[in-house]
Amino acid sequence: MFYSSSAIVLSKLKYRDNDLIVSCYTKDFGVVSFLLRGVLKSRKGKARVAYFQLLSQIQIDADFKQNRSLQTLKDVKINVLYSTLHTQVVKSTIVMFLADVLAIVLKEEEADTELFEFLETALLFLDETSDPANFHLVFLVQLTRFLGISPDTSSSDYNYFNLSTGQFEKQSTSIYSITGDNLKYFKISLGILFDDLQAMKMNSKQRQSFLDTLLLYYELHLGHFRKPKSLAIFTQVFN
Repeated sequence: MFYSSSAIVLSKLKYRDNDLIVSCYTKDFGVVSFLLRGVLKSRKGKARVAYFQLLSQIQIDADFKQNRSLQTLKDVKINVLYSTLHTQVVKSTIVMFLADVLAIVLKEEEADTELFEFLETALLFLDETSDPANFHLVFLVQLTRFLGISPDTSSSDYNYFNLSTGQFEKQSTSIYSITGDNLKYFKISLGILFDDLQAMKMNSKQRQSFLDTLLLYYELHLGHFRKPKSLAIFTQVFN
């Protein structure tokens, strides 16, 4: 079956000497992986590799065959030409980290138009904002809505939140109950959009602590989740 779809690049991996395996989250088919044969061999092919930078928004034409793990890509075009996402150090580090997270949590995800549109909007905001420091934190909290692990906010006035149960509580009931700054930032991030990032006023130590809290939440609610390989590099840049 031949099809065309918008897509967001999740990962790329060199295969053999001249091939590339690219994984994308497509609007119409969910996660799809492509084998690009010989793309690293020719000058034209190498230029084409630039289309597959992490979290690039592209338009693909592909030949889809059921039960094939690696599909064939016929053509690719850039849907969105980013201005800063891959050139500014802080933003490119955020992109690397979030691409790692998405490659893990969307591994077997099927098509979801709302999720795809959320990713499109979020990445456009990141490209345009001049203050991206807390973007990844709000992104991770908002992403829980599309993964089926969104916290229960019915008792959000309580002074504790249990990462394991996903519920707010009056008192600490386990080692996974958080309070203090992490609870404060959790509540804020649940109630804001990306254009309200300035409401998250925190220093690097608080930012790292809150990120660790969110990653633990993901680990507790997604059995296949593991800490991204890029976390160490990400932490160095932000500290």
